[in-house]
Amino acid sequence: MELIVAVYDDWGIGRNGTQPLALSADRKFFRDTTRGAMVILGRRTAADFPGGKPLPGRVNVLLTKSGGDFPGYTVCAGVEEAAELAKTVERAMVIGGGSVYRQMLPLCDTAYVSKVHACPESDTFFPNLDEAPDWELAEILQSGEENGIAYEMCRYRRK
Repeated sequence: MELIVAVYDDWGIGRNGTQPLALSADRKFFRDTTRGAMVILGRRTAADFPGGKPLPGRVNVLLTKSGGDFPGYTVCAGVEEAAELAKTVERAMVIGGGSVYRQMLPLCDTAYVSKVHACPESDTFFPNLDEAPDWELAEILQSGEENGIAYEMCRYRRK
């Protein structure tokens, strides 16, 4: 399984259920990287999508213990159920939020990390893979600057 996340310099990923700072280059990287894949996400991440609707061109798996009716989503009550479902597809990607990342990270072997070199206030953080002994930076896929903010899209792999 893989994951994709955008982090700030302090490895913050969000505030109040959304990204405080988003770059169009990162949005495009996310779209291109996840297109055609199964994406696994939590309720708050889904609520941040336009209209709360599932992402087009992907199988959207919603990880939630509270149940409910979520049209267009396949609902899983737990990590194990989502992980089993992920085995049925060629590519499955965890896309957030913080709680889902924490639960699913041990099951992932590849992480696509957009490093946005800014530090807006965040209340949700992703583990710093640069300091994690079981992860290594495999390659920088692209880099650039947008609106005066530098960024890199990186691929990490589990050692």
